[in-house]
Amino acid sequence: MSNRRNFLKISGLAGFGLLACNQGGGGSSSAGDTTKAKLDNIQTQAVKTRKPVFNMSGYAAPALSTVRVGMVGLGNRGIKAVQRLKQIDGVKITALCDLRPEMVERSKQELNGTIHQPVLFSGAEENWKKLCERDDIDMVYICTHWALHIPVALYAMNHGKHVCVEVRPATSIEECWELVDTSERTRKHCMMLENCCYDFFELLTLNMARQGFFGEVIHCEGGYLHNLLQGNLAKNKYWDLWRLKENAYRNGNLYPTHGLGPVAQIMKINRGDKMDYLSSMSGNDFMIGEKVKELAAKDTAYQPFAGKTFRGNMNTSTIRTALGKTIMLQHDVTSPRPYSRIHLVSGTKATALKFPLPGRISLATQWTSPEDWAKTHEDEWMTDKEFAEVEKKYTPAIVKEIGETAKRVGGHGGMDFLMDWRTIDCLRNGLPMDIDVYDTALWSCIGQLSEWSVANRSNSIDVPDFTGGNWKTNKPVTPA
Repeated sequence: MSNRRNFLKISGLAGFGLLACNQGGGGSSSAGDTTKAKLDNIQTQAVKTRKPVFNMSGYAAPALSTVRVGMVGLGNRGIKAVQRLKQIDGVKITALCDLRPEMVERSKQELNGTIHQPVLFSGAEENWKKLCERDDIDMVYICTHWALHIPVALYAMNHGKHVCVEVRPATSIEECWELVDTSERTRKHCMMLENCCYDFFELLTLNMARQGFFGEVIHCEGGYLHNLLQGNLAKNKYWDLWRLKENAYRNGNLYPTHGLGPVAQIMKINRGDKMDYLSSMSGNDFMIGEKVKELAAKDTAYQPFAGKTFRGNMNTSTIRTALGKTIMLQHDVTSPRPYSRIHLVSGTKATALKFPLPGRISLATQWTSPEDWAKTHEDEWMTDKEFAEVEKKYTPAIVKEIGETAKRVGGHGGMDFLMDWRTIDCLRNGLPMDIDVYDTALWSCIGQLSEWSVANRSNSIDVPDFTGGNWKTNKPVTPA
């Protein structure tokens, strides 16, 4: 890393008054019903091809000594991002924007007594445009509901700003293509804020994969198994009941990126391999509809949802890559089961599995001939001592340098802070982003592809190649 300034000095902490942070969820207004026209369009967009204007994979934008940030959306996720970013050196929060004045004021108070003196925008629905038009902003950090993610991201890039956008950036494949087109044309980064790529076990297994520990990685699994039934129905949790609307009008894997992002990086998707096609299946809804019926009898806010056919409890999607590898993704946000993102990495030499916690590693049994198989023990998980030795050897540099600080600052156990710190580190050093616009588009589009497959008896559908063929030569990027 001779081309970089001191690892901590450049993007260190702006002080050690560290606050614990736990993010909430971002969201969207409702999507439309899954009509035949919409499904036909999904298939059309899935096979679209294009010649890249400029390859953003591995692109290093000019270094910024100070990253001036404008924040758009200051609800559950937005205020937590303010709390984290204010503690990173080389960051200046220059603008805050939310439709609700009380949210802007709340975030402003977080910055009292700091170097940050932001301009405030609130009260008008398109005030975010004024923020994007300012010349004292380098990067727009988007934490709005889902319906605004794309309009803000496109407008910001078109006005010369890098973009960091919360999960899930796009709700349609057309929007994914727009992100790619705009990022390439403007040469501005468009990074999905997929925090799970920066969790500690995920970073560990990524580093292990890069160093050949697993041999050839041949299969991975990810998921989002999270009991959000009560939250999805709570009027004070998600703005305008956006998450309930998503479940009422869409049927597929509606939130794939937490499980997908880390394993896609491990499998070098967009950088040596690409997703080829996907098949998806959903079961019936056994819980949401009945709950909504009960609530609608007492509260008029739920009456528009009464009688709707909701997304099934469990969705399982499978993906085959161009190199013949496979990915399995699951989505269930209503069943009463323990939280899990699965995170299974299966290779020719070893396997890793994160959930249920704590994570585990297994090495393939060594044998010299087929006749020896009966004399050897079955493949089994490492002991705690063995795992500790592997963890010590393969812990990546970013965790060694900033991991303990990240745990103190918090944000889903520290991964949110690691994500923000690394983002600023890349922008200040002129380094390529770990998650580029092609990843942002690809991981987002899985939702709509799964909808098409579910509606077509789980038939397979092609996965778009947003890199325009550059996946064959793009090089993997690994957090320092």
